[in-house]
Amino acid sequence: MIKLTGIADEAGASLDVQIQAHQELGWDSIESRVVEFEGVKGNLHEIPDAVFDKVVARLAEKNMKVSGFGSLIGNWAKKITDDFSITEAEIGRAIPRMQRLGAKLIRVMSYAVCKDESGKDLEEQFAPERIKRMNEVNKRFADAGLTVVHENCMNWGGMSPTYVKRMAEAVPGMKWVFDTGNPVFIDDRDKPGSKQDSWEMYQAVKPFMAHVHVKDGIWDKTKNDAVYTFPGEGEGQTERIMKDLVETGYNGYISIEPHVAVVFHGAGAADTLSPEQKAKEQYDSYIKYGRMLEAMLKKLGAKLG
Repeated sequence: MIKLTGIADEAGASLDVQIQAHQELGWDSIESRVVEFEGVKGNLHEIPDAVFDKVVARLAEKNMKVSGFGSLIGNWAKKITDDFSITEAEIGRAIPRMQRLGAKLIRVMSYAVCKDESGKDLEEQFAPERIKRMNEVNKRFADAGLTVVHENCMNWGGMSPTYVKRMAEAVPGMKWVFDTGNPVFIDDRDKPGSKQDSWEMYQAVKPFMAHVHVKDGIWDKTKNDAVYTFPGEGEGQTERIMKDLVETGYNGYISIEPHVAVVFHGAGAADTLSPEQKAKEQYDSYIKYGRMLEAMLKKLGAKLG
């Protein structure tokens, strides 16, 4: 059975907006990353305790579950040379909050790729330290009955199919979340000069996969950036991957991460919109994205829970 959810801050920062969007889509859970409540905004494992208490109460009031945490642990903004105490503190805050909300999954990464001033990969990537840390991260959550899912994103473990294999072998038992759209804009270190192929990365992650993110896009060489699209309209091979998930009996969450809204990666012409217009476009695009993915999955014969 496939259940649909979404990285809710892509519908809007406000927790109430996030809940509203998921209720409108008919989904009973959110994947929580950033929340804003009573003027306080931050990652769910970073907001003050008093605000978190209110978030818990509001979610319960609206009968909205939390499928997982989109954590900051080891993400693309974190350096492997930063002290591990930063990660340990994030783990210490996340575990009791996940347990309180009944969330079972937490998205992590294996720290940013080390680059020189020109943006080129450095030879020294501190692989042993990354592996040591990821084993500890995985163990801490597993001991608490929670599942770490490592994302194929802009971090060491997501650098290519070969790096996926290296990380998976070095951290046995750690699960992964596959994001359909990330390969579109990430260099393939197995094929210098090329971006990754979504299907190849999917095949690498699939044996360890416990969660799926859906985004899609096209790599624009002139802009040297990705242009994000609705599902099935980009180079993420989204429909092919969804078809395989259905046919192979994938049992778990699929979470939308649209990135098509004006708040991400530059807005182009949308920069002329008022804040209210931007918020409406963001919300409406999130709803459209969810409905398009749901229609795609139903067309492919998926049983949705």
